[in-house]
Amino acid sequence: MPRHTVRTGCLTAVAAAVAVAVAGPAAAAPTAHGRLMPATVRQVGVRQAARAAATGNVTYHGGRIIKASTTYAIFWRPPKLQNGKATSFSSTYQSLITRYFKDVGGSGLMNTATQYYQLVGGVKTAIANQSTFGGSWTDTSAYPASGCKDSATPGSCVTDAQIQAEITRAIKAMNWTPGQNKVFFLFTSSGEGSCFGGDCAFQVYCAYHGGYTLNGHIVNYGNIPYAGTSLTSCGAPLTPNNDIDADSAINLTSHEQMEAITDPAGNAWYDSGGNEIADKCAWNYGTVSLDGGKANESWNGHFYLVQEEWSNKGSKCVQSYP
Repeated sequence: MPRHTVRTGCLTAVAAAVAVAVAGPAAAAPTAHGRLMPATVRQVGVRQAARAAATGNVTYHGGRIIKASTTYAIFWRPPKLQNGKATSFSSTYQSLITRYFKDVGGSGLMNTATQYYQLVGGVKTAIANQSTFGGSWTDTSAYPASGCKDSATPGSCVTDAQIQAEITRAIKAMNWTPGQNKVFFLFTSSGEGSCFGGDCAFQVYCAYHGGYTLNGHIVNYGNIPYAGTSLTSCGAPLTPNNDIDADSAINLTSHEQMEAITDPAGNAWYDSGGNEIADKCAWNYGTVSLDGGKANESWNGHFYLVQEEWSNKGSKCVQSYP
């Protein structure tokens, strides 16, 4: 997504957020980065490739990267939305998402990130093709009073500050320790919207990543609203795992994960238009020939349909590198 005054990474959307203190811990003001744009306003195919080429390769802006990441999944599913309607996840939603986190490390797709690096004190450190799954937590506690107005989900919406508060709750409940090389992904239920400032899910973005500090620790995070709430805006075109909601969420997660490791604080790798490596290839799937034409990736014997990522080598979107 294009770069804003405050970097936000999304399949499209970004903005600045106000940090939240939960049960005592102090949190510093965060930033959000790269947002994934909804299908209703996205550019695809030739138009997407033309935009990516027009803004050139991504370049380094001096910030940090995540060399080897540990990922965590937080599934927030109370019985009801704020408007009183029942929540839901598809039957294999959680298991497929956690399987993705276990499979993606070492993949050809993640190897694309190894082109990118940081320079600290004159020492150059490249991203490694390493990602491990740190664990998951399911929270059935009630959503807070709706703090925003997402027109796609009337009466049921959480703000970025409320999202950060839930991530902090998960970290404390599970005794997880945040840090520079960890990324926490929050998955909300069907029918639950979210807004980052005036930008809201399913209208302006499908997902985003950002960061805040908690007791002196960096908390890198991703907000992944339930794509099944609006598949026309944020859904995948095919479902290799016979669960369109989960397969759509995995595509959104892949986008935000790749941006979180190459541009976690919004000051590392992006192009002249402010696009991070996943923004430049959003909704482009390359060759979809696996699993009877429903998948473009097979990792550990499991099929996935995830977007391509930008490779500075060759200046194009790719499914694997080199």
